[in-house]
Amino acid sequence: MAWKTLDEIELDGKRVLVRVDLNVPMADGQITDATRIERIVPTLRDILAAGGKPILLAHFGRPKGKVLPEMSLAPIAPALEALLGAPVQFAEDCIGPIAGSAVAELPAGSVLLLENTRFHAGEEQNDPAFARNLAELGEVYVNDAFSAAHRAHASTEGVATMLPNAAGRLMAEELSALDAALGKPARPSVAIVGGAKVSTKLDLLGNLVRKVDHLVIGGGMANTFLAAEGADVGKSLYEPDLLERAREIRAAAGEVACEILLPSDVVVAREFKAGAESEVVAADACPSDAMILDVGPQTVARIATVLGEAKTLVWNGPLGAFETPPFDAATLSAAQQAAELTRAGSLVSVAGGGDTVAALNAAGVTDDFTYVSSAGGAFLEWMEGKTLPGVAALGN
Repeated sequence: MAWKTLDEIELDGKRVLVRVDLNVPMADGQITDATRIERIVPTLRDILAAGGKPILLAHFGRPKGKVLPEMSLAPIAPALEALLGAPVQFAEDCIGPIAGSAVAELPAGSVLLLENTRFHAGEEQNDPAFARNLAELGEVYVNDAFSAAHRAHASTEGVATMLPNAAGRLMAEELSALDAALGKPARPSVAIVGGAKVSTKLDLLGNLVRKVDHLVIGGGMANTFLAAEGADVGKSLYEPDLLERAREIRAAAGEVACEILLPSDVVVAREFKAGAESEVVAADACPSDAMILDVGPQTVARIATVLGEAKTLVWNGPLGAFETPPFDAATLSAAQQAAELTRAGSLVSVAGGGDTVAALNAAGVTDDFTYVSSAGGAFLEWMEGKTLPGVAALGN
């Protein structure tokens, strides 16, 4: 990869513009999950230790070019200061005199957080003039926000082309993990893909069949593949207009010797609610008045065999309706086995996507995976094989 790390760029005495992800969940002005703040701390500490002055660029919400007080980054500063253990100043704008004065007055050993970049329309438009205004505040650019790297915005792409640049610790970790999972994976390699709809993951499936040895398909999207093979899926969620596309994906997999693993047995119920009465049936024997809500134990055992022989796993999406017990059983079982194999050193496991992270948290194994991405759209687009503007701009 062409990008540089923090260790390969001069930081001492430099004003360092750092693109970070501070788009954290808030309720009543309070941060409810500080994970994204915690994950940028190593980069900021290393910049400070190298004698640099970190100046943070970030967005919050979707103000669409307007100044909205409820989307200010001001409440983030004290939380970041507490986690970082260093002073964090806040500027009420990210360009112009206010930002310029704050940068000029920033003492050594301190961090400056600039106001929401999306308060300016030029951010999402990747306006060159706005990007230049940002670039004037720094001498070096560091991107530590992989989660925003799929956006060609001024703070993710435009500034990177105007200053010497590098990937932050989190960005470098994410890129290295993804390269190990899909770029140059140890084989055999496995992908688990779940979720409700095939339509949202067509590009993903099309790319994965060329990248992995085994593709496990679960969730509601498996129902579309089952229906494409002539199975009656009863009242299950599926996409009848995508049956032919599902057949094409299966055919493409066959051409490159990628095994697609579909459920051989499924858990069905007449109603979708916690604790609903359920039964296990063959995948092609769903009663007409029932719906498929999880994969069955026979399928779980087959997945376990594939994982036991694998060297690399990439995971996006649960195997069933994991938010609603008992339809979380397959997802939790596979997650726990992947974690056990990872702990044993026999599997490199990389996972990402909101539902996937929630499922791994529910299984209590998030920390046991090799890497769990906090990025949503960027993780998915990387798995789809797309070029991410924020990554491509590094090294230019």
